[in-house]
Amino acid sequence: MDGGTGPARTRVIAVGNQKGGGGKTTNTVHLAAALGEMGRSCLIWDLDVNCGSTLHFGIPDNMAILGTYEVMMGAERPEEVIVRHGDLEGVELPENVHLISARRNLETIDQALVNRFGKFSDIGSALKGPLATLRGKYDYIFLDTAPNLTTPTIAAYKAADCFLLSAMPETFAVQGLNNALRDIQSVREHGGNPGLTLIGVILSNVDGRPTRLARELLGYVEQTFAPTPPWMRAYRSTIGRTTTIPSAQKVGRTIFQTDPGHKVTDQFRALAVEFEERMGMLDALGPGGGDRRVPRPDPSAMKGAPPGGPEDEDEADG
Repeated sequence: MDGGTGPARTRVIAVGNQKGGGGKTTNTVHLAAALGEMGRSCLIWDLDVNCGSTLHFGIPDNMAILGTYEVMMGAERPEEVIVRHGDLEGVELPENVHLISARRNLETIDQALVNRFGKFSDIGSALKGPLATLRGKYDYIFLDTAPNLTTPTIAAYKAADCFLLSAMPETFAVQGLNNALRDIQSVREHGGNPGLTLIGVILSNVDGRPTRLARELLGYVEQTFAPTPPWMRAYRSTIGRTTTIPSAQKVGRTIFQTDPGHKVTDQFRALAVEFEERMGMLDALGPGGGDRRVPRPDPSAMKGAPPGGPEDEDEADG
């Protein structure tokens, strides 16, 4: 990625769910790793005060390196803060994957951005400008957002080309997905980004023998997205439950580095292929082509589902 003319087109993909624990960081990191293995150049931009992607790669959130805060505040150019393989001792990024890291100073960025731009509606510029300088240098830029509407998350909605939802078969995660759908539609209609396109839902932590509750929630997601165009629906390639991912995270790696033959690694490979197929669908339609309105969730369809997650906590390693 460091040489040559770069890709002809860059897609900026915000990844999120308006609820913590939806698997968004795990899916962001491993989808990028799978695409990198396929030869695609990827940048992960950590926009979460919890520093999920940064910590996943073994970079402490108190390390004195410049990143998201400085770029969004206009103090640094994004090209100057990108972490590449070999830049930091002990940090081994996956092939073709780079990172803009986050630190705990993001805890103060909401008010700082309001002070910088004056108008809340202009906050999207904190990402749009820096992203413009990175277009043409990567195939994909993944914005790993916070599980709530912080200013960096709002800026991501305003600046992204597509939004990728992440959810688990747990009641609160599905409710967070519903909230994110409403936010996407709101940004399309009133937030200055009418081209923002939903590029589907990744379902992760899916047990091979799901509980009744998990089956009901998975069925609800399928029902909600059934009327939508094929690029918006839940991915056929679901991600299973496994202890392998947290084990890899403990050593600052992905499972592509620690366990490339694991069945969940193969699931992410299949997900990456399906993801690119959907991108191809959008390319064929052209800008603004097709019906891109997101589905309107029906929370009443979830009545009777108790809060929490699956009762069965067995792992599904392979």
